[in-house]
Amino acid sequence: MSSLSGTSFSSSRGDSADFDTDLTLSDRLKAFKSSRFDPHAYFNSKCQTMNEKEIRHLCAYLVDLKKASAEEMRKSVYANYADFIRTSQEISDLEGQLLSMRNLLSSQAALVQELVEGVRVDCLDTGSEDSTAEDMLNLEDTRPSNMENWLIDFVDTLEILLAERRVDEALAALNEGERIKEEAHSRRTLSPTALLSLETAIREQTQKLADQLAETTSQPSTQGVELRSTILALKKLGDGHRAHTLLLSSHQQKIECKMQSLRSSNAPYGGAYTAALSQLVFSIIAQAASDALAVFGEEPAFASELVTWAVKETEALALLLKRHVLASSAAAGGLRTAAECVKICLGHCSVLEARGLALSPVLLRLFKPCVEQALSANLRRIEQSSAALAAADDWSLAYSPLGGRPMRVSSSTFLSSTAAVHPKLSSSANKLNTMVQEFVEDVSPLESLQLEGPTLEGLLQVFNSYVNLLINALPGSAEHEENLENSGSRIVKMAETESQQIALLANASLLADELLPRAAMKLLSFHSMNKPEDPARRTPDKQNRHPEQRDWKRRLQRSVDRLRDSFCRQYALDLIFSEDGDIRLNAHMYIMMDDLMEEPEWFPSPIYQELFAKLTRVASFATDMLVGRERFATILLMRLTETVILWLSDDRSFWEEIEEGPKTLGPYALRQLYLDMEFVILFASQGRYLSRNLHQVIKNIIERAIDIVTSTGLDPYSVLPEEEWFADVAQIAIKMLTGKANFASEDRDVSSPSASASARSISSIVSHGSN
Repeated sequence: MSSLSGTSFSSSRGDSADFDTDLTLSDRLKAFKSSRFDPHAYFNSKCQTMNEKEIRHLCAYLVDLKKASAEEMRKSVYANYADFIRTSQEISDLEGQLLSMRNLLSSQAALVQELVEGVRVDCLDTGSEDSTAEDMLNLEDTRPSNMENWLIDFVDTLEILLAERRVDEALAALNEGERIKEEAHSRRTLSPTALLSLETAIREQTQKLADQLAETTSQPSTQGVELRSTILALKKLGDGHRAHTLLLSSHQQKIECKMQSLRSSNAPYGGAYTAALSQLVFSIIAQAASDALAVFGEEPAFASELVTWAVKETEALALLLKRHVLASSAAAGGLRTAAECVKICLGHCSVLEARGLALSPVLLRLFKPCVEQALSANLRRIEQSSAALAAADDWSLAYSPLGGRPMRVSSSTFLSSTAAVHPKLSSSANKLNTMVQEFVEDVSPLESLQLEGPTLEGLLQVFNSYVNLLINALPGSAEHEENLENSGSRIVKMAETESQQIALLANASLLADELLPRAAMKLLSFHSMNKPEDPARRTPDKQNRHPEQRDWKRRLQRSVDRLRDSFCRQYALDLIFSEDGDIRLNAHMYIMMDDLMEEPEWFPSPIYQELFAKLTRVASFATDMLVGRERFATILLMRLTETVILWLSDDRSFWEEIEEGPKTLGPYALRQLYLDMEFVILFASQGRYLSRNLHQVIKNIIERAIDIVTSTGLDPYSVLPEEEWFADVAQIAIKMLTGKANFASEDRDVSSPSASASARSISSIVSHGSN
C-alpha cells in the first residue's frame, strides 16, 4: 500500500497497530470480521483527534484494504471453485429432498388430523349412536364414491396423455391435481384415505412423466426446440437439477456421436481435422449454453455446472488434439502446424466469450507445453542448420539469395535503405537471418501463449552459439578449445584472410544491431497490437515501450563484443609475437639505440609501422564490408589500437628490464619511444579512432619513460626536441607509408601539419633536435 508506506500514525488515534503495514491481511481485517462491528463507532474512534491529512491517510488505507480484501476473495474463489460447484450441487439436491420431505410430512399431518377428528366425533354422542352411524354411512356412500370416480378418471386421463406423449396436457392435468389436493387439504373436503390416494397418484404419474421425458432427451434425434421444450417440461415437474444434467448429457452425447463420425471418415490429422473438430465441440458447447440460458436463466448453481461441463469438454478436445496433432508436430519442430492448431481453436473458442464462457485459458494451459516443445525444436534446428553451413562458409559477403518466404517490409523500411532490407552477409549468416525471420512469423500469432520471453531467450542462445562458431573460425583463437566444447565439437571453416575475418565481424554486428532486433520488434509489436493499451501508461517515447528488448539487445551486443575482443587479441598477438614465439615489442629495441655511434635516421619503429599498415587495411576492408556500420568500424579500430598499447603499458617484463636492468633508457631510446607514441596518436587521431582512454594511456607511457630517464640524473627535456618535431616526423612517416609523399613538388598544402617540415629535406628533419 504505497499510500501508507513510510507514514506512522500518532498514538492519539488509538489502535495504531491496525495501520501497521507489516501485519498480514488477515490480521488487518480482524477488526471488521466481528459480528458486533459498528462502522460509525469505528470511524468515531479513529477520527476524533485526526486532522485533515491524517483522515486522508486513513481513507487511503481503507481503500487499499478493500482492494486487497477483494483480491484475496477472488483468489479464494478460484482456488476453491471445484468445491464451490460441488457444494452448490449438493445444496440443490438437498433442497429437492427437503421439498419432498415437506410434502410427505404435510400428508402425514393431514392424515393424523383427520384421524383425531374422527375419533372426537365418535365420542360426542354415544346415546344416538345408531342414528349417527347411519347418517355417516350414508355420507360415506355418497362422497367417497364421487372422489373415487374422479380419481379413477384422473389416473386414466394421465395414462392416456403419457402414452400419447402429450406433455403439455399432462403437465396441465398434474397441475390441476395439485390444485385439487391443496384445496382439499386446506378445506378438508376429502377424507384422509382419498387424499392419500390422490397424492400417491400424482406422485406416481409425475415420476412416470419425468422418466418419459428423460428417455426422450437421451434419444439422438431429440435436439433443438424439441430438446429445449422437453428439458423445460422436466424443470416444471420440480426436478431442475436432473433436467440441467440431462441437457448437458444430451449435448455431450452429440459431441461423442459426431466425433465418432469424424474418426470413421479417416480424415488426416492436420489443419482440416483440427478445424472440423474444434468447430464441432465449440458449436455444441455454444448451443448448450443457449439452451441452458433459455430454460434456466442465470441461476448460479446451473451456470456453475455448465462451466464445469464446458471446461471438461474443452479439456477432452485439447487432449485429443495434443495426441493426434500437436505431439507429433512438436517433436518434429513443426511450429507452424502447432501455431495453426492453436489459432484455429482459439478462434472458435473466442465466440463463446460473449456468452460468458472464457475457455481460452483451458486451451492455453494444455497447449502451451506442446508449443514450447515445438519452439525449442525449431530453435535447435536453426542452430544446427547455421552450424552446418558455417562448416562450408567461405566467409564472403553477399546479398541474401532468393528463396524462403518473402520478407514483409513496410514502406518506411523500404524507403530507408536497400542495405537494411537486403543485407550483405556470408552464406551461413544469411541462412540464419532467413530462418529467424520465418520463425518469428510463425510465433507472432501465438501472443495469447505469452511466448515472447522464451522466444527472445531462445534466439539469444542461437546467436551466442553462432558467435562461438565465428570465434572458432578465427585462426589461433585463444577461446577455440573452450568454444569447441560448448558448441558440441562442431567443425567450422577457418577465416584465413583479413577480409574473411572482417566478414565474421560484419555478420555478428549486422545480426545483433539490426536483423535480430527487427525480428524481436516484429514479435513484440504484434503482441502490443493485440493487447489493449492502458491510457495511463501511454508514452510517446518509443524507447520506453519495450524495456525488455533493450536489455535483450545489450546481451546481443555482449556476444559481439566477445568476438571483437577475440579478433583484437589475436591481431595484437600476431603483431607482438613472431612466428617463432619471440616478443617483437620489447625493451631491447629501445635500449640498443643508445649504443649507436651516430644519431639514427628518425622514423617510427617497425612494429608500429606494421600496426599502422594493419589498421589501414582493416579500415579499408571495413569501409567496403561494413556499409552503414561506421560506428562499429571505428570502435573496432579503436579496440585494436588499445589492445596493442595496453599490452605495452601492462607488460611487466618490458618495464622491469628498463627500470631494473643493467641498461636503462638513454637519450636516443627516450626520443624513439616518444616518437612511436606520438606516431600512434597522430594516425589514430587522423583516422578518428583515438579514444580518451588510448590517449591517456599513451601519455602515461611517455611520462613513465621520462621519469625513468630523470631518475638517472639526466634532464630528459634537454635531449628531447620540441613537440612540433615529433608531429612533423610522424606526419612524414604516415605520408611515406601510405605512398602519398611528394617532396619534389614545391606546391604544399599550407594547412598540412607537415607544411613547415616538407620544405626541408627528410634527412635534415629527422636529424634535427639534438641540443
